Amino acid sequence: MIRKLFLLFFLSVFIVSCGSSKKASSSKRTKRTTVKTTKTRKNTTRTFNKANAIVETALAYRGTRYKYGGTNRKGMDCSGLMYTAFNAHNVNLPRVSYQQATKGKRIKLSAVVKGDLLFFQTNKNRKRINHVGLVISNNKGVIKFIHATTSKGVLISTMNERYWKNAYTEARRVL
Repeated sequence: MIRKLFLLFFLSVFIVSCGSSKKASSSKRTKRTTVKTTKTRKNTTRTFNKANAIVETALAYRGTRYKYGGTNRKGMDCSGLMYTAFNAHNVNLPRVSYQQATKGKRIKLSAVVKGDLLFFQTNKNRKRINHVGLVISNNKGVIKFIHATTSKGVLISTMNERYWKNAYTEARRVL
């Protein structure tokens, strides 16, 4: 009888100890996952906030007339708009569009988000990027971007417009 009780006691301790060790290891995994997720969320939130701020700065120049080499309210060109908006938030970009196209990571057009850069080749005779725009939204594939045109100054366009769709060369994420 005592042997049976001892065996029953030993088995119950063994079963309980196995159950508690599984719980302990599983909670450790959860903690690690939570920490990684929190760090990722912080970085994503920080990037999202910076992108919002850069877009807001660019939008403040909406309606500014075009001026070759311009970087202020008196006149702005496309790369000057990007240079000014990003620089206002401590993100350094080169001054001209074809050099800006060497920064960051190249991404697919379908993957662009607010704050990404779109590059265009509007002069088909010269095989070099000569225009840049800043993505302000990508809503179900309708991509809106702000840029400076020679005819209308700083304005918002979409990638649905035939002209911009044909001139598009690449997208880049610099944030």
